[in-house]
Amino acid sequence: MPIFYPDILDQVTEPELFSYTDKDVMLYALSIGLGADPLNEAELPFVYEKDLKVVPTAVTVLAPPLSRLKPAQRKPGHRESVPNALMLVHGEQKIELHRPLPTTGSFTVQVRTIAAFDKGKEKGAVEIRETTWTDAQGDRVATLTSSVFLRGDGGFDGPTDGAPAPHAIPDRAPDLSISISTRPDQALLYRLNGDRNPLHSDPASAGKSGFPRPILHGLCTYGITCRAVLEAITDFDADQILSHQVRFSAPVFPGETIVVDLWRDGKQISFEARVAERNVTVIKNGLTVLR
Repeated sequence: MPIFYPDILDQVTEPELFSYTDKDVMLYALSIGLGADPLNEAELPFVYEKDLKVVPTAVTVLAPPLSRLKPAQRKPGHRESVPNALMLVHGEQKIELHRPLPTTGSFTVQVRTIAAFDKGKEKGAVEIRETTWTDAQGDRVATLTSSVFLRGDGGFDGPTDGAPAPHAIPDRAPDLSISISTRPDQALLYRLNGDRNPLHSDPASAGKSGFPRPILHGLCTYGITCRAVLEAITDFDADQILSHQVRFSAPVFPGETIVVDLWRDGKQISFEARVAERNVTVIKNGLTVLR
């Protein structure tokens, strides 16, 4: 089904109440590699309920995904847009925490489309979605913004310009770099957060998608870059992170080593990530803003 513009800008889900526990928080931390050394006292608070800390990027998995949320009632005459999921690629991800996340909680989540850009019939489209968390008083707790590249849905006569420009990385050598190894079974663990796409677990499925073996979830790589900022910049103080954003550029295979290059300019931490074994950049235009 094609994209209908501007109808797509009215697409929003019903608000849904959800809860998470300390188990969900610890599983996420383990799934991005924290706690691999159980004697590492800096990482232990993320995977052990004593003085538990929450990795900021856990906000990407603690609420129900879009696929499990109900669409809000459409106004009369609304034409529903249903992009081709098989041609969808996660392009960018940003989180903003209006206050640090608690170790357990109940919130309301809602997702809406806030923009759509037409790159042409043969070039696809870009859809920008905003996910909001609110508390019982209606105050915003977190805002997640994601852009998805819809390779099979261009040519809907929408705007071609106006998409936000990616963050520019400083034109100098990195101030520091940090290497983080991933485990061969990293994707099998990360998928327990909720994304059970067989692309990340089934060799046959990965082969049909053109990969020699299952790939790591993009949001797992995203979480690993946040882990790098926690380790290299904030001394594992998660409450310092206000926002964290990236542009995905290539997949990671479980077992590879991710090297995160970082530039610090006051409260802005720019970063990019590459795979050491293949010298391939997997994350571009990264930016963390500190409180």
